[in-house]
Amino acid sequence: MTIQIAVKLSDEVVETVDALVQAGSFRSRSDAVRRGLDLAVERAQSAEIDHAFTEGFTRFPDRPDEVAAARRLAVEAIEAEPWDRWW
Repeated sequence: MTIQIAVKLSDEVVETVDALVQAGSFRSRSDAVRRGLDLAVERAQSAEIDHAFTEGFTRFPDRPDEVAAARRLAVEAIEAEPWDRWW
């Protein structure tokens, strides 16, 4: 389902959107607005996830033994790679 909404934009914004449509960046004004709103929603959701991660990590930070184990596993994984060493 889709819902049509009305928005008011400044002349400058409309001119810029029209130029982007003319240049082929968007199919239409509606496409530009839709894609812009999709990006704004995506950024808001990403910020929400970042905030939740930060909150969780602040409440339950890695212990030193966990950091040491992660470092050891990372080194082992790199050493197991079948590439010529450059270092």
